[in-house]
Amino acid sequence: MRLRAFITILLIVFVAATCRADADNYKNSQEYLTLRDSMRHSFNAGDSTRFFIAVKNLEDYTLKQNDLHEYYTQRCNEIVFLMNRQKIFEAYKLAKQLSKELRERKLDKEMYMAVNMQGHINRYCGNKVAAKKCFYQVLDMMEKEGYYESMPPIYMNIVDVEMSDNPDEAVRLLDKAAEIARKSSPDRVFDIETRRTLSYYTRGNIQQFLEGYDAYKEGVKQGKSSVHGRTMEIYHEAAIGNTDKAVEMAIKELGEDAQDNITQIYENAGRWEEAYLALKQVKEFNDSVDNVVLSNSMQGIRDELMLYDAEREAARNQLFALLACIGLLLALVIALVYIVNSRRRHLKQLKQAYERALESDKMKMAFIQNISHEVRTPLNILNGFAQVIASPEQDTSLEDRKTIASTITHNSHLITNLIDEMLELSSNETSATTSKPDTVICNKQFREELKQFETETRPGVELRLDSSLPDDFTLQTNENMLCRIINVLLDNAVKNTQKGSITLKASKTEEQLTIVVEDTGCGVPKGEAEHIFERFVKLDTFKEGVGLGLPLCRSMAQRLGGNVHIDTSYASPGARFVVTLPIGE
Repeated sequence: MRLRAFITILLIVFVAATCRADADNYKNSQEYLTLRDSMRHSFNAGDSTRFFIAVKNLEDYTLKQNDLHEYYTQRCNEIVFLMNRQKIFEAYKLAKQLSKELRERKLDKEMYMAVNMQGHINRYCGNKVAAKKCFYQVLDMMEKEGYYESMPPIYMNIVDVEMSDNPDEAVRLLDKAAEIARKSSPDRVFDIETRRTLSYYTRGNIQQFLEGYDAYKEGVKQGKSSVHGRTMEIYHEAAIGNTDKAVEMAIKELGEDAQDNITQIYENAGRWEEAYLALKQVKEFNDSVDNVVLSNSMQGIRDELMLYDAEREAARNQLFALLACIGLLLALVIALVYIVNSRRRHLKQLKQAYERALESDKMKMAFIQNISHEVRTPLNILNGFAQVIASPEQDTSLEDRKTIASTITHNSHLITNLIDEMLELSSNETSATTSKPDTVICNKQFREELKQFETETRPGVELRLDSSLPDDFTLQTNENMLCRIINVLLDNAVKNTQKGSITLKASKTEEQLTIVVEDTGCGVPKGEAEHIFERFVKLDTFKEGVGLGLPLCRSMAQRLGGNVHIDTSYASPGARFVVTLPIGE
């Protein structure tokens, strides 16, 4: 199971933290030791019935001793236990509750525990960016509070995240972890250096790995040990050419966690067919775990939504639509893998398939991360307001109810708009052109589009229309697509403009209509001028949306025979988007 690797490190951090206080004399008592051992045994056995009773008894005991640090350590163990059993939704809720309690009690020194839990939850779900952000925040908190002896394991968490995507940064973090460990916790240095030696093998530096292995064996002779010892021995057999023996050792020693190591062994040995098959098994296992996590999370959401009244029916339908889209995506990925597998014939084709499979997996995870984030935020808001409305103790004024209704409507619209964008983008890709059955009075339509955004702009931002077209000028086109193009560009401008103005301009030649949307917002770097028209690209990850608006806008313009681009010569603050459409058939 993929949690085991970091669960061990996590528990080491907590054990080390609990041992640093000299005043914890009660921990030597028989009562404490009995409660602690009962919790540990049930934790290791995965026995839910025994564990939650044991951990609750231990928590009550530590509260009586007024040891809040130990109490919240056990709260973290509850979250870890749930994660270990793939109850991610429940773990996420407990982590949020832990964070809330620490803030309410103003226990700033212990806040790193909640952030660390959030980091591991994000990492388990495949959201590497959010996981690293949490771990770096934990390091800042530990440094501020002087918890230097517990910092190296957190660095190692980031190393594990970075090693596959950014090995140079991972090595730098190993150096930093080793530097801190030498000063504050020398017993960790050997384990860090062992992890560094493993990185030589995964990066293909076999000679450096062998030299590091010799140093590792010298340390073992001196009585030192490392959690990476079994992996070191496995990789050593592979490095000296005993590939098959290394694979056998990995299966025996590492069990279901061995497939990643086996893939690496076959890859370094140049045995691409076995590497491909091992990678396939890794993907199948990860997909099965992802399916369990996704099903668990969605089931939790559905269970909570069932408590809402009839007013929440629309939100439930949108959730089901999202699940259907995700199921379709998974079916397409499985079909793609099946097709790719059927075409493998010889060594070169196997190597190419291996590389494509890696890229496909990264694209899938990027898509799921974007979609899950953009859906989770409005759903959490809907969840919160539903609980407010459902509370029998809540006395809500008319003005508050209007605000709640407006917020619920806005977030429901966000989810609907996300699904609409996905469906529209899919529909646009099925045909290169479209019919033009509508006669549009351009200036009238431009005014109507601007009017829709009057309530959306920030205070002090002016909406303008600057058109050189006659008021009776008409365009034979697809009215729905034209309005959608303008709507996307205006929405983009409103999101990114804090002050100044947003201007919709229009002009024409004999053959072409030009529509321009200018704003005085944050602008777009020249190097990103084409990148922003790619799917799921967002220059500001904190803005709403998943990065489908501009690709959809360009796709619709091309179907109408025109195009959309950003004017990189625009010198004013902000950005200028230009739409060109043909006049006439």
